[in-house]
Formats: sequence, C-alpha cells, structure tokens
Amino acid sequence: MTSALPSVLDLAPVVPVVVIEDAADAVPLARALVAGGLPAIEVTLRTPAALDAIRAIASEVPGAVVGAGTVISAAAVADAVAAGSRFLVSPGWTESLLEAMGSSGVPFLPGVSTASEVVALVERGVREMKFFPAEAAGGVPYLRSLSGPLPQARFCPTGGISPASAPAYLALPNVGCVGGTWMLPADALASRDWARVESLAREAADLRTR
Repeated sequence: MTSALPSVLDLAPVVPVVVIEDAADAVPLARALVAGGLPAIEVTLRTPAALDAIRAIASEVPGAVVGAGTVISAAAVADAVAAGSRFLVSPGWTESLLEAMGSSGVPFLPGVSTASEVVALVERGVREMKFFPAEAAGGVPYLRSLSGPLPQARFCPTGGISPASAPAYLALPNVGCVGGTWMLPADALASRDWARVESLAREAADLRTR
C-alpha cells in the first residue's frame, strides 16, 4: 500500500464492512461509525447505491476515511476513486486488477488466502493485504504461521470475525486491524437506529485495549 496518508491498517482496530442499500442512509451511518471511533469505512460495491454512498460520505462526513470494497475490476477501481474512495479493498487479485489498484493513487488491500499469494504480492512490493475469508481460510493459527516466514506482510483479516474472535487476531504481530459487520446489525440498519450503531462501534474501537 503506497500513500502519504497513514496506513488504513493503523486508523482503528476495526474497519466496518458496509453494504448500503439506500444512499440516503450513508451519511448518518458514517457519522455514527466515526462518532464511535471507527473512521475507516469500507463501502462494498455490491449494491447500486454504493458509489452514491461513497460520494456522499466523502463530501459530507469529514472525519470519515471512506473506501470501496469488493473491488474486482479496473473499471470498479476508476469508479470508486472518482466517487471519492480513499482506499480500495478486493477479495482477491489478478495481475490486471493489481495494476489498476497500484496506479489508482490511493492505498489498496488486495485479498489473499494462501502463502503463495502473499509471496507473489511481496515480490511485487505490496506489503499490506486483506486476508479473506479469514475464518474459513484458517483464521488466527494460519496468520500466526505466516508471521514467521513472511514478517514483512501485514493483514486486515475479514470474513466471519466477531467481537469474541477479534482480539485474538489483533494480538498477532502481522495484523493491523480486522474487518467486520457486527457493529451493523440488520435490525439496527432497518430501523435507522444510529445511536445503537454508534454504541457498537465504540465497543469495537475499544477491542485492541482488551
């Protein structure tokens, strides 16, 4: 990840992974997360509202560092950056996607789940990555095993992580933060209970100290 900005991995212990169905919810949701201490917000490009949501957060929530997730094509890279994304996250990578992300001008976290993928990225000068799907791909024991032969690689594990399992990931020397959705329960989003989202975000922001 090459950028003059601080690493996304160092902004907070948890990066909320957000799926926004209605762009009108983007700003109040982001404000709740930032107020709770989670400034880095990954908006996944899984819905028609995603780019509008990124645009709104980027322009109206100054404390947020909004990024785009589920970035799987060069076109998505261009669209996300044009909308105001300050970082990019992909579930995996190809040569063409890596080239597009590397040329985007913003930090990026390509997804990996095997040692060979990590080695291939390190060989290309990439040091920060998303480990996905974290729990299914081996979880804490797998990442601990990678820290010996590949100490230069740092990760944001995402996929199946909960408040109960997050501290074990955060205790690893090669983990900067984790990605998760538990601070965004479906019923709270449906009822637009932003106070509850803020409270859950605050609990997540405190995880590293536990």
